[in-house]
Formats: sequence, structure tokens, C-alpha cells
Amino acid sequence: MVRLLIVAHAPLASALQDVARHVFPEPVVALEAVDVQPQHRPEDIEAAVRAALDRHRPTNAADPDEALILTDVFGATPANVAQRVADGQHVRILAGVNVPMLWRALAYAALPLDELINRAMVGGAQGVMPITPTRPQNQVLQPSHDSKHHHHQQ
Repeated sequence: MVRLLIVAHAPLASALQDVARHVFPEPVVALEAVDVQPQHRPEDIEAAVRAALDRHRPTNAADPDEALILTDVFGATPANVAQRVADGQHVRILAGVNVPMLWRALAYAALPLDELINRAMVGGAQGVMPITPTRPQNQVLQPSHDSKHHHHQQ
């Protein structure tokens, strides 16, 4: 199983972890969060990210040692630090994390890393859509024979 790590500006990482636990109360995969505070130095953040990844390394040598880091904004400190940790092969990064992406990653954590990344990206992209409130149809109220003057639209 691929380990998941959320690295994002505080308090987003912890909040996303809480949202994940709301839908997936039983841990399906190791999930950690590293909140990046404005006063944290990049070296300290990197140490925290490495420690989070190390906490859940597979104990069975037959299990793949793979992790996916989900970060909030490409080019910002969380993503830059994650790039120092990721090797591009066993530890990969997706930027632009959102709730649908996270849920998709959790739902498909048993897949190989490349497939998991594709599923998570699709989930994240499909989760972004405009929602317009539905307005009532333009119906003209007709006088009815209702003695109490209830106007029912159907």
C-alpha cells in the first residue's frame, strides 16, 4: 500500500487529514499531515516530512516502499520542501490537493503508485466544477379553485 502524506500551509494539512478520517474512519492506509507554519524554516519542514515518511515504512521487505505526497500549491514552500524529499520514483508529489483528490487517493491506495496518481489527479480535477443554484421554472400562477388560495407548483 502506498503511504500518503499531506504537506500544506497550516492548518490545511491537518484539516484535510480530519476530513479523510471523517469518510475513512478505519485507516485504509498510513496517512500523515505536516502543517507548514509561516515561521518554520525549510530545513525544519524537511525534517518533519522525512520523519513522517519514515514512521510508516513497510516492515515487510516484500511490500513496496512507496509514498505519495499531496501538497497545496506548486512553487510554494510545502511543495518545494516535498521536492527535496521525493525521488520521483518511490516518493512522488501531486500539487493542488483538494478533498476529492484526497478521497480518491485513499480509496485507491492499494493500486500501484502510477495508477494511484492518475486516479487521484482525475478525482481532483473532476471535483472542481461550477455549481449554479437551480431556479424555479418560469411558471405563471393560474387562479385556482382552491378555497384557501394555496398555490401549488408542480
